[in-house]
Amino acid sequence: MTVQTATSAAAAVSAASVAASTTAKTTSAGSGSAASSLTQSDFLQLLTAQLKYQTPNNPADPTQLAEEFAAISTVDGINQLNSSLSAIQSSSTASQIGQAASLVGKQVAVAGDTLTPDAAGTAEGAFNLADAAQNVSVSILNPSGTVAGTVNLGALAGGQQSFSWGSGTAGTPYTYQVNAVNSSGAAVSVTPYSVYTVEGVNVSGTTPTLNVQGTAAPLPVSDIQTVLGASS
Repeated sequence: MTVQTATSAAAAVSAASVAASTTAKTTSAGSGSAASSLTQSDFLQLLTAQLKYQTPNNPADPTQLAEEFAAISTVDGINQLNSSLSAIQSSSTASQIGQAASLVGKQVAVAGDTLTPDAAGTAEGAFNLADAAQNVSVSILNPSGTVAGTVNLGALAGGQQSFSWGSGTAGTPYTYQVNAVNSSGAAVSVTPYSVYTVEGVNVSGTTPTLNVQGTAAPLPVSDIQTVLGASS
């Protein structure tokens, strides 16, 4: 009678172990419900019971045990990886929001040649000179392509430069062209920037963007080439 009871208990434990093995395989294939119902500790307890109560004439299959251990290791590794990824993403997003918030009230420059006049008709522009220039002038063009004004800047050193134009119409999209020559009369390479004043941070997307004056389109933080300073 005692032998029969022990045999029944062993059979029950063996069946539970097989169920655990099936659950582990299902979890490794992507089932979230199985991972939440049985932990790695639960699997190990079931496997230990299976080994303890196995019958001499019908021992546990070593191949099955190896598969069960592999399934446990896979599930545990995936869970740890997902936890680490979530932590990294949260940290990255918080850092990006902090960096974006520090730009509020600043003037930022992105690649482009747009001038956006404010309510007073003043527009700020910026560009980069590849080398020092003996004479630099900026031609402002209205939407039709005709010249709306000219700003003479004279001699400038190489590097980042900026200018201001105060004869624009608020809400009108202007563009500009920089003409720069060195002391020999040769053209100096120029990289133009569009300058915007940051009004706020938009966190509705996957990464924060900037709300800027002069355009309704949000500005990605990654597009910023340089920060000019505080707005007036």
